[in-house]
Amino acid sequence: MIDSTQLMLFISASFILAITPGPDIVYTLTRGITQGRKAAMYAAFGFNFGILFHTAFAAFGLSAILRTSALAYQGVKYAGAAYLVYLGIQTWRHRNDSMVACEGDILKPMTIFKQTVICNVLNPKVALFFLAFLPQFVDPSKGNVGMQMGMLGIIFMIVSYPVFVALAFFSGAVGNKLKGNPNIERRLKTLAGGVFVSLGLALALPDNR
Repeated sequence: MIDSTQLMLFISASFILAITPGPDIVYTLTRGITQGRKAAMYAAFGFNFGILFHTAFAAFGLSAILRTSALAYQGVKYAGAAYLVYLGIQTWRHRNDSMVACEGDILKPMTIFKQTVICNVLNPKVALFFLAFLPQFVDPSKGNVGMQMGMLGIIFMIVSYPVFVALAFFSGAVGNKLKGNPNIERRLKTLAGGVFVSLGLALALPDNR
């Protein structure tokens, strides 16, 4: 349904976009270094799962609402920013908890997965990006546009996931070497809280839409 040349171009563009540093990479790195490889893996999975939501939004035109309605855009934007700041504050509050003593609580997979999906879905810039990016590789003469965008979204997820997995392994390895030292753990969590709050504030800043 999609031209092979266009498909290869899309895969190449998707890979370049996946390795380009951004909030998703910073978030995954922070999870891995402060909470270990498992946490980073589920953060990576959460970001990639969120791609399905943004693909569906773009395919059904919901992203167009964010593009044309300033109120809807700002509402989603500030909700996402507030959630990231909340995660940062929670990290600061629990910075004195040992990662070794509380490993079972910190590495709850579904908690990290849900938090990451929420952060991704509540970022209107990602929604608008997919609305702008996916249609560039869609040809109405090749069949249903919605199905084509759905396929492209899944391909984007397949291409980007290995990048995030490699990132999770790297950050997890760094985190494992630092884990167990209370002073280092406390500083890492303080830094992680600062990263989450900074990402939230950056999302809340005015932009040129």
